[in-house]
Amino acid sequence: MNTKGPISQFVKEHYKHFNAATLVDAAAAYEQQLEEGNKMMITLAGAMSTAELGKSLAEMIRQDKVQIITCTGANLEEDIMNLVAHSHYRRVPDYRDFTPQQEWDLLEQGLNRVTDTCIPEEEAFRRLQKHIYKIWKTAEETGERYLPHEYMYKMLLSGVLEQYYEIDPKDSWMLAAAEKNLPIVVPGWEDSTMGNIFASYCLKGELKPSTMKSGIEYMTWLADWYTENTKENGIGFFQIGGGIAGDFPICVVPMLYQDMERTDTPFWSYFCQISDSTTSYGSYSGAVPNEKITWGKLDINTPKFIVESDATIVAPLIFAYILGW
Repeated sequence: MNTKGPISQFVKEHYKHFNAATLVDAAAAYEQQLEEGNKMMITLAGAMSTAELGKSLAEMIRQDKVQIITCTGANLEEDIMNLVAHSHYRRVPDYRDFTPQQEWDLLEQGLNRVTDTCIPEEEAFRRLQKHIYKIWKTAEETGERYLPHEYMYKMLLSGVLEQYYEIDPKDSWMLAAAEKNLPIVVPGWEDSTMGNIFASYCLKGELKPSTMKSGIEYMTWLADWYTENTKENGIGFFQIGGGIAGDFPICVVPMLYQDMERTDTPFWSYFCQISDSTTSYGSYSGAVPNEKITWGKLDINTPKFIVESDATIVAPLIFAYILGW
């Protein structure tokens, strides 16, 4: 176990009750999973990359504290956008008071708002677009097909973006993942800026949809990966937010067990979700962990935690604890 630094010591001393206590329990149980030889999946929903979670997540990747990531297409691209266009982002702490006209003014300036942070369209989206298009086009011309994150890895590892770097590269979780060739699953990638851009090239007849591997191919790949990596140990599930980033990968277990009739498929060995969603509205994001037992995702004895709080506060603290900061 790591020798704990000041952040971890503060958390252990002061986070004694309620969501704070669950945070510590979940972090300690995450450590125990790794110590037992289990692997861990982290899922990223929301705008975690724009929230600069890479400042802690990148180190988690480098230190082998996470073995696979599932994320939305937005999180896949927005970490790279922050890497190449950070100085052009604008923070708007008074966003709650904005009028529709002020929001329109941001649009006309090419600034797309995510809560208190505006992403600069020209420097972020368009700067990546010309480089990723070349990689897509080359694959198509040579008859190759790849998954969305594999194209991103090719772009990062080519070095073509280094001319634009505006943050310390060690704070980019995508760069850390590319350097380790970390497995990533990106369900619903079409629902992202790069997905929309790819679709626009297909509409213009410049690319074919088949050049991009699909979500079904992500699921079949994940099924094989899960099967292979649970032969001797378990895999834990650390979920940030809700939605497709969590629901898609967790379903690989009931798919293998029920649909493939592989009844020896082990359940997830650990589960933690950071969520601020309300439980009673029928949402996946708000479902308490025990509901997942009924879907064949978790076992009765799976360690289960839900921290009902802001992921931008909780996730860095849990990661800091695991890293011994």
